[in-house]
Formats: sequence, C-alpha cells, structure tokens
Amino acid sequence: MNKIAELKKIHKSKKEEIVSRLKEFEQIWRYGTEEDIFSELAFCIFTPQSRAKSCWNAILALKNQNLLLTGTPDAISKRLYGVRFHNKKGEYLVRARELFSHNGHIAIKSFLSRFRDIYSCRDWMVENIKGLGYKEASHFLRNIGFGEKIAILDRHILRNLKRLKVIEKIPESLSKAKYLDMEKKMGNLARNLHIPLSHLDLLLWFKETGEIFK
Repeated sequence: MNKIAELKKIHKSKKEEIVSRLKEFEQIWRYGTEEDIFSELAFCIFTPQSRAKSCWNAILALKNQNLLLTGTPDAISKRLYGVRFHNKKGEYLVRARELFSHNGHIAIKSFLSRFRDIYSCRDWMVENIKGLGYKEASHFLRNIGFGEKIAILDRHILRNLKRLKVIEKIPESLSKAKYLDMEKKMGNLARNLHIPLSHLDLLLWFKETGEIFK
C-alpha cells in the first residue's frame, strides 16, 4: 500500500473521532469561559520543545491551584513540571495575561473577535505575544475552533510532509514566508486527498503518535 492510500485508509477509520475532537474545539469558543480560552493560549505558549500532555497537565495543575489567572511568574514557573524553559514560559504566560486583561479580568474572547479574518488575527498574535510563533498561534486558533484554513507545522507534521514528498526537507527554522509556503503546500495536499485541512493535521498527528489529542 502506498503512503497516500494508507493515509486515506487511516482517515476513513478515524474520521468520526477527528470530527468529534474538532467539534469539542469549536465548543470552547462558543460556550467556554474566558479562562477556558486563555487556558488554550497558555497551553500553546508552553508547548515549544515540550510534550503536549505534560503541558496540558501543567495547565490543569495551575487551574486547580488558582494560579493561571492570578499567579506570579515565579509561582507559575515552579509548577510547570515537564515543561522546558519553565522560567521563561511562566513570564510569557503572565505577559499574555496582562495583554488580555481589562479592569482586572481576562477579556480574550472579545479582543480576538475584532479581527477581520483568521490570518490577520494570527499575524497580530505572533507579533504581540511573547513565546508564540506561527506554529503556536495556529495551534491555539485550531484549539478554539478556527483550524479550517491554517496548519500547525510541528515536527510530526513536517516529517510526514517530507515522507509524502510535499516538501524536500525539514527546515531548521521557519520564517513567516517559509511557514506560509509550507502551509499552502499542505492545503494543496488536503485538497488532492479530499480531506479537510483541519482533519489532515489531526490525522498526521495520529499517524505519528497513535492518538488524537490537542
């Protein structure tokens, strides 16, 4: 079985689970609290060079101890078990929290609603939120239900794009231009496979890790 046929077969077997997960992401934006949405942002600030599950466990611990919305950088950093560069990421979280605070409360949902499209929102986030690149900003937007037109180009995805000969090599770093070029190529692959781009991301993640997570 060739790689394309294998991918289509996996998608067929996992489609229902993928659709369910994407609906859960959409529910966070529609019905979630400001803390729920900010939790997803904090999670994506934590993820660079760290395991996704360790980062989400750290978010749950911070929420359980009422630190996510009130903790100091030091108090937060001390509880980021399994998260690399925890001191810097504790600082990044607090800076992001301050950015979206209004009259002492988080107001991230109303702020993000001001953008005309997902691309301008993502550009703004990369430029203004310390610790976020295009991958992390895309991850956050997907996790709150806006992943239809964007790709999360992490190492799992890039490895698979190379195997599928969509890209020639995995770049050491991704500038904005490179990111957008590879995102476009992944979008073309999705169309050729007749698989939605948001599905393809979770499908390739599953192919690498054996699970559909966040």
